[in-house]
Amino acid sequence: MNLSPTTSSIAEASLSGMPQRGTADHRPISQAERIQTIDILRGVALLGILLMNIPYFSMAERFSEVFQSDPTNVNFWVSAGITILFEGKMRALFSMIFGVGIILFMGRKEKDGPGHDSQSGKALFFRRMGWLVLYGLIDSHVLLWVGDILYYYGIIGIIAFWFRRMKPTYLAMGVPLVAIIGFVASTLFYQNVRNKRMAYLAIQTVQKQGQKLTVAQQQIVKDWKEAQKQFFPNKAEIAEHTRMMKSDDYFTVAKRYRKEVLEQQTVYLIFGLWDPLALMLLGMALYKWGFVTGQWSRRRYWQTMLIGYGLGLPLVTYSFYYGYANIPNTAAFMVYFETHPISWIDLIYPFQRILLVMAHASLLILLIHRAVGRSGRAQGFLNRLSAVGQMAFTNYVMHTLICTFVFNGYGLNQYAEWQFYQLYYLVGAIWVLQLIVSPIWLRYYQFGPLEWVWRSLTYWERQLMRRQVIAS
Repeated sequence: MNLSPTTSSIAEASLSGMPQRGTADHRPISQAERIQTIDILRGVALLGILLMNIPYFSMAERFSEVFQSDPTNVNFWVSAGITILFEGKMRALFSMIFGVGIILFMGRKEKDGPGHDSQSGKALFFRRMGWLVLYGLIDSHVLLWVGDILYYYGIIGIIAFWFRRMKPTYLAMGVPLVAIIGFVASTLFYQNVRNKRMAYLAIQTVQKQGQKLTVAQQQIVKDWKEAQKQFFPNKAEIAEHTRMMKSDDYFTVAKRYRKEVLEQQTVYLIFGLWDPLALMLLGMALYKWGFVTGQWSRRRYWQTMLIGYGLGLPLVTYSFYYGYANIPNTAAFMVYFETHPISWIDLIYPFQRILLVMAHASLLILLIHRAVGRSGRAQGFLNRLSAVGQMAFTNYVMHTLICTFVFNGYGLNQYAEWQFYQLYYLVGAIWVLQLIVSPIWLRYYQFGPLEWVWRSLTYWERQLMRRQVIAS
């Protein structure tokens, strides 16, 4: 497999490689036509996302309170390492590569300018995103993954599509703009919940004085109780949720999350759009600048990496320490919540994340540069990561299938049974499985199974699955 990171004859790629031109729109691009660097970055992001996702498959709410303030506990240090190095960064990298995929998907179709082919490409792209939304609904409401991103990516991809022709400088400006907008929006949301809390505390004073509550005051109590149940579940509620997750009845497990997921996909959707959108636009900018295709000099990648780690690591470490010292559990958070109208520490997150994801990406690209043209284990491992990236859709859904089977009550019923650090034995096993299976599968087939279904539905034509053997 050619690992050249500067391949220029690329047709399209999103979660996987895409078709080429004319009648070839219904053919896959060849391995030589893929941008290997992008596949590898996607593969790393896909595997890395599981580090953050697995606790939400397996652990009860507030699980970290038992070790979050205890540095003598191994779970504390596992959590610290993952939070500092990977939390938010892998999702950011995945979103950036998704944005690259939008440009690559449309690039060949729009090469000759506006016209029939361009309009056809636009229709194909919207159909592609529409199917992705449907897959997300299946992943979240049928397979029962509460943290599904496919639904959001389908919707946000349609929005990002309209920005694809902007100059990279303007595309990159979306990150600081969304960081500011996101902070303002999250602060308004935070203050809305906080106002309910403060009003409730005032009512408690009235109740202690033995006064009868008015209708308006009763509504204040009700509003806070509903907010508390949603955002700050008590031990009894957590126990009930755990019981539901451990039920051997699929519909009982489904009932635990479906309302919450539906609200996230509708009522709170507007809050979840901006961050992935900004990252997709940043990915487009980095593609146009040649960063994600490995076209920068090694010196520039080294500079980006050193700046990213030099600034990002101190910021994220301070943020983690601040949380450890001031907000180690729910009780401490409630005190913080009542005494801090604005959580200024949250401003650190978007900046340290971008610094570190750029540093991580630069490091990976430098490693790819070093391995290109060499034989041996390093190149073989990069080939495996590339295969994982080419099958990212299938591998992402495989995470759902494996984890729900292991942890949900209708499967192996391991929900709330493992120590936090033990979860990462399973993560490692899944990584090994996908690093082995993905290249073997792609040796005989042109796409992962779900990539094949997605492509066939997008073009409304059954795609050729098996690789064609060409006689010499």
